[in-house]
Amino acid sequence: MFNFIGRFRQRLRYLDLSLNASRSVRIRVVERPGLWMDAAQLDAMLAEMRGIVQRGIGKDLDYGVLSGDPERLRRAVITLLYDRESGRPIAFNALSIMPVELRGRPVEAIHLGLVMVDPGYRTQGLSWVLYGLTCILLFFRRGLRPIWISNVTQVPAIIGKVAEVFVTAYPNPFEPSRRSFEHLNVAREIMKSHRHVFGVDRTAGFDEARFVITDAYTGGSDNLKKTFDQAPKHRDERANDLCRRDLDYQRGDDFLQIACLDLASARKYLLREVPRDSLPAILYQIAFLAVGRIVLPLFHWLNPREPMGDLRARKRQ
Repeated sequence: MFNFIGRFRQRLRYLDLSLNASRSVRIRVVERPGLWMDAAQLDAMLAEMRGIVQRGIGKDLDYGVLSGDPERLRRAVITLLYDRESGRPIAFNALSIMPVELRGRPVEAIHLGLVMVDPGYRTQGLSWVLYGLTCILLFFRRGLRPIWISNVTQVPAIIGKVAEVFVTAYPNPFEPSRRSFEHLNVAREIMKSHRHVFGVDRTAGFDEARFVITDAYTGGSDNLKKTFDQAPKHRDERANDLCRRDLDYQRGDDFLQIACLDLASARKYLLREVPRDSLPAILYQIAFLAVGRIVLPLFHWLNPREPMGDLRARKRQ
């Protein structure tokens, strides 16, 4: 019995949410599956993701969580989308949690990771789920503490979408955003220790002035390399112009976008990006996350009749 309770408490530490994005699409968000899923569950989830990749680009990818590396799966947050009628997986986003140092303190950055959508569902308006929802859930799960976000891509549509969702993003084709010292510090930490997360080899260069990774497709992501004509374009020409001007597609360059998700960004996302008919389900999940991470600890803290005991913050191991 005590072993069961211990496993159950351990299980509650990580997200495994299921909610409906629309009448036709269901979302599942799985946090750090390598820490609690058994081997059969992990293999089934990886098979679903690899199937989407095959349908999406007709080739395999062997980096990040798709490699099946246990360490990558222990640091991953995976968002899977399913067709509600058939149950078929149709899209995913594999985020990675990366430890970095900022102002002398250890913090965690979230890499937006690989996004892949089944070709038959690319006009279904799913970008609000794949480029922001999981980050918003983690933001509320972590008690509204700002979260640093990274994104690596050469696709103008993705550069523009990330800039729309995260207004603090740098580079940003739409806002005169400043490359702060924090942006530069997080970028340096990522390029120093976490290139493997997005399939970039040690030999690739990094232009700190423009946040451009030069010759990026040399570490497992080779099959994602595109020409500018092949890369999906953004509806706003400013995003397309930025990529055309600053990236060498023949060599294989990428932008490294860095952003900070704070309360203002979360509010903008919920009000502008989430469809109105999906907002109640999202707010319902956020409310429970807020109760568990903000309201309940405060309630216990203000109750002088009960000792804190196990409710005290855990020391990091």
